[in-house]
Amino acid sequence: MKYWLLKTEPTTYSWEDLKKEKNRTTSWEGIRNYQARNYIRDEMRIGDLAFLYHSVQKPPSIVGIVEIVKNAYPDHFAYEPGHKYFDPKSKPDNPTWFMVDIRALHELSEPISIDELKKIPDLKDLVLLNNTRLSVQPVQRAEWDLIIKMKTIKSL
Repeated sequence: MKYWLLKTEPTTYSWEDLKKEKNRTTSWEGIRNYQARNYIRDEMRIGDLAFLYHSVQKPPSIVGIVEIVKNAYPDHFAYEPGHKYFDPKSKPDNPTWFMVDIRALHELSEPISIDELKKIPDLKDLVLLNNTRLSVQPVQRAEWDLIIKMKTIKSL
């Protein structure tokens, strides 16, 4: 099992939006960064866990935990002219972009802010604290375990 952090702007798609989805499940589409795409395509697997992180809010924070429930498959929005994720270079027979399906699993008693994370010396190598622009980031098991202990976790 691997651990991840998925970033979203809450005004675009929020934790609350995910909880309202049928079975609390949705596709995680629209990734248009090659490194993030490679993580999705090559490394993410069913059963992996991820923190859902709200960026572009004050303060940016981890708000919940999701599970990967479908392995990577082509992001079909890349083939739809007029769609915000359209990419004319991506073709169904040779896809450039991929997505996975995620399901909301656990909610935190309260969000964990980036400022709280920065105060923990053992998280100094956390990708989020060193590359805040990447929308899909790996989280090491030791980092995951430290973050999990910061707040109360409740199942949905």
